[in-house]
Amino acid sequence: MIHADLIIEGAAELVTLAGSVARPRRGDEMRDLGIIYQGALAARRGKVVWVGPTAELPTAVKSMAFCKLIDAHGKTVMPGFVDPHTHLVFAGSRENEFAMRIQGKTYMEIAAAGGGINATVAATRKATKAELAFAARRSLNRMLALGTTTVEAKSGYGLEIEAELKMLEVIGELHEEGPMTVVPTFMGAHEIPPEHRQAPDAYVDLVVERMIPAVAERKLARFCDVFCETGVFSVAQSERILRAAQAVGLEPRVHADEITDLGGAAMAARVRARTADHLLFASDDGIRQMADAGVIAVLLPGTAYFLHMPRYARARDMIDAGVPMALATDFNPGSCMTESMPLILSLACTQMRMLPAEAITAATINAAWAIGEQERAGSLTVGKQADILVLDAPNHEHLCYHFGVNLVERVIKNGRVVAVNTPHLR
Repeated sequence: MIHADLIIEGAAELVTLAGSVARPRRGDEMRDLGIIYQGALAARRGKVVWVGPTAELPTAVKSMAFCKLIDAHGKTVMPGFVDPHTHLVFAGSRENEFAMRIQGKTYMEIAAAGGGINATVAATRKATKAELAFAARRSLNRMLALGTTTVEAKSGYGLEIEAELKMLEVIGELHEEGPMTVVPTFMGAHEIPPEHRQAPDAYVDLVVERMIPAVAERKLARFCDVFCETGVFSVAQSERILRAAQAVGLEPRVHADEITDLGGAAMAARVRARTADHLLFASDDGIRQMADAGVIAVLLPGTAYFLHMPRYARARDMIDAGVPMALATDFNPGSCMTESMPLILSLACTQMRMLPAEAITAATINAAWAIGEQERAGSLTVGKQADILVLDAPNHEHLCYHFGVNLVERVIKNGRVVAVNTPHLR
């Protein structure tokens, strides 16, 4: 008999995301949530040890003396959200730009007026590690309360070697501190800083020749990302940066075709990037090449919403083309100031016509694949981390249908309850 120190029983729907494919899910596979009705789950020492119908629980699992028992009758139980694209660490705030956008200013016009990424860069360069960690910790706590248990975090507001390393060190410290799993990405190629605006290739040289080697030597990041966009980094510059990162063991990711169809999706396929993100203007050919190369599309509907953009990424076309897809918040101070994955799921359904099951897959197991955490997170299967949500929802569709509120009652990370959002629960 299996011994457990955590048991959840009676779930109206236990959404396991269990599946047989050893890769990110595509097409119709994204609709298969592996639901067990009236389901139960047992964990021990932070890992899932048993999953099945509640009726089979008494003969399969023995509770230990100090076992935590959670009654989930009438509730939905599912894996913790994985947020695979955030700019978690930064200083300052840019709510003044929010009003400018309402008045009709574009993202590029705001940047030309001294706002945009470089405004955050100035504040972040001045901030101490303690100040950056304090602000990021508050955001992580909000994410956790909203159901996110694993998050990717990028540098990219330093744009000089010392400040970029400072940001990555903070990200590493936040991961060690827990309880959230925080996966680090180096993004020194987030923008061309003011001091290099007249000589962008010189900044690319700096990223390739000094920043990437320093990050790799100190093992501060798992991925390298680049903003491949008109007015930022060209396709050729982006590919040079990502090839240099690959050479020292950093896996490539791309901010691609967000504002124009520059060919970033095709470039992501060419370098075999783990992901291409945003993709609002990705071409049919770029989408086809991503599907052929197995590049995961990380879609960020919150950004299109926040920036008043007239279009969203073509999620249905990508799913039909066989592109594996994930969802993320893009949490950042300038273009998407939200920590809420539930909001992102609702936007994915209403604005990109994703089905609730597809959105949940994109926010869990496929999102885990997007950041290399698929062996630990993203599904409720034996051997994985017990990262679990108990929702005040009778079924999985209710999560996307009932928006603007927090339906997450309990958040369990590594088998331990780390957030309780309903006062009467204990």
